[in-house]
Amino acid sequence: MASALTPRPAPKNEVPQAEAPSLASLMTLAVAVVVVAALYFGRDVLLPIVLAVLLAFVLAPFVDLMRRWRFGRVPAVVVAVLVAIGIIGALAATIGLQVAQLAADLPRYETTIRNKVAGLKDGVLGRGAEMVRHLGREIEKATEDKTPSPQTMPAPATESPSPPEPKPLPVEIRQPDLTPLEIARRFVVPILHPLATVFITLIVVVFILFQREDLRDRMIRLFGARDLHRTTVAMDDAARRLSRYYLTQLALNGAFGAVTAGVLWAIGVPSPLLWGIFGALMRFVPYIGAFIAGAAPVALAAAVDPGWSMALLTLAFFIIAEPVMGHVVEPLVYGQSTGLSPFAVVVAAIFWTWLWGPVGLLIATPLTLCLVVLGRHVERLEFFDVLLGDRPALTPAENFYQRILAGDPDEALEHGEQLLKERSISSYYDEVALKGLQLAANDATRGVLTPPQLERIREAISGLVNDLAAYPDVEPPAASKNEDVAGTPLAEKDLPKEPPVESEVPELPELPKAWRGEAPVMCIAGRGPLDEAASSMLAQLLRKHGLGARVVPHEQVSRSNIIGLDVDGVAMVCISYLEISGNPAHLRYLIRRLRQRLPDAPILVGLWPAEDAVLADEKLRSAIGADYYVTSLREGLKACLEAAREAAGKAGEPETVHPPAKIAAE
Repeated sequence: MASALTPRPAPKNEVPQAEAPSLASLMTLAVAVVVVAALYFGRDVLLPIVLAVLLAFVLAPFVDLMRRWRFGRVPAVVVAVLVAIGIIGALAATIGLQVAQLAADLPRYETTIRNKVAGLKDGVLGRGAEMVRHLGREIEKATEDKTPSPQTMPAPATESPSPPEPKPLPVEIRQPDLTPLEIARRFVVPILHPLATVFITLIVVVFILFQREDLRDRMIRLFGARDLHRTTVAMDDAARRLSRYYLTQLALNGAFGAVTAGVLWAIGVPSPLLWGIFGALMRFVPYIGAFIAGAAPVALAAAVDPGWSMALLTLAFFIIAEPVMGHVVEPLVYGQSTGLSPFAVVVAAIFWTWLWGPVGLLIATPLTLCLVVLGRHVERLEFFDVLLGDRPALTPAENFYQRILAGDPDEALEHGEQLLKERSISSYYDEVALKGLQLAANDATRGVLTPPQLERIREAISGLVNDLAAYPDVEPPAASKNEDVAGTPLAEKDLPKEPPVESEVPELPELPKAWRGEAPVMCIAGRGPLDEAASSMLAQLLRKHGLGARVVPHEQVSRSNIIGLDVDGVAMVCISYLEISGNPAHLRYLIRRLRQRLPDAPILVGLWPAEDAVLADEKLRSAIGADYYVTSLREGLKACLEAAREAAGKAGEPETVHPPAKIAAE
């Protein structure tokens, strides 16, 4: 009876039933809805605060500079705010004067516009429209009904004429004279809201600059009180990066506006200062800002010039200047990238424009960058970096494994070359490639990788190692370490960056005969499906440091094949294991067979999972019988170089006993 009540296990091919959303997921969704609603309905309050924070990032370096010039905090903040007010007022006055002058001159351009429109009607556009109309008439004739038209039908009997309709009376509508209250409501009230926003923004900026340290401490209390040192460094680094980025962007956009105004003045476009300021502001808008900035001057040039030369020159300037600025100047100034995903920037622009209108469009990119920088420094806000950042959301090892698993070694190579700008190749192999291989080995042990996938992974690793053969194992120069504006993602924060091994191999005459061969180190792969890939990395590092090495598959050291193994010129043996499951008896017997063929050669075992039980059990290591145990390629490289130096120092002395087995330590 009990067996009848036992639930039937689901078949392997059956799709599991969808689970109901958890309470945590529903709470997260509710919080997101509340936040978006608060941003939308509270925009009149939040917008000045956000503008003040962004302006504070721009003014903070200026305040610090004046503090270094022996200014007090209060005078430095007051001077910085007054300078900002002066610049904003000058720009507003310039825009107002230029717009008024342009509005007064627009009637003069009406004749030019009419002549051009008439010319277009009489020219290609007119002929095209006539062809379309003619084609429409032909189609109408071909599809016309044969039914008699109302004109051909007999007329009905005449009726008595109806009386004429009365003519409508003319009505004149006159607007009443505007009262002072109506004039104030129509012209003054629309200006009050922007002025109030500017006033509140400046007040908030003053308080932010006065209490920067206090606000930073409160942020640390909220997001990282458990690790004060790390959070303090993160917040200071984030503030420094954002200030530098905003100042740089402001300088570049200002330079672009100045160049635009000068070129348009030389071409003859009216109000060049207006279009220079407009172009500088529109460069804060990603992707579409350049088109908006260029459309108005081109249209005005077409309206001013009776010909088309002024409009074509203006269009050519924007077509050339914007790509040069965006793809040449900015990458050179900013470094590697801004840290923002292009898709995320577009979505953020749409989102903030929907929330806060045109001002939201202008501050969308700076605000999005603020969120990404916080996400890369504050763990509780990391989801911003995952959603909006341009770097992979996975750890470097996971990213490596994912790209190798997808059979795309080119992407893995591109990611590797990016990391090699900051670390040596031995550090990259240890902390990225080797750990990615461990993930693959774990999946192979669980049986989730098919044989074709394993073969594809082996081929991809082999190609990657061959492509990196030209890289020396040295620390990259400081000039090549371009960093993102947003900083290093949290997924890469804890990635170690060990310096390369600096030991050198003794000169050839100093080495014993056994070490003078073409490949004195034999790198033997374990019996795992991916151990040969780890052996190839170790062999490549040995060759980069002057020790010849060759890779031997596990099949060649089996009981039946080890008799035919070529051991000429072999002075040391390195065995690589990505994982050892259960009793490592097979490793003990393998070392015993190697001792019979190479009695004087030291044997190194690389157990790349550092938590393996062999490393913690001294009796187990003694039973296995190896001379060295290492947990990284860097340690294996150092052990081989140390063995070569010891052999050079003991050249000519008889070897009586093997050194005790030891674990290589950094």
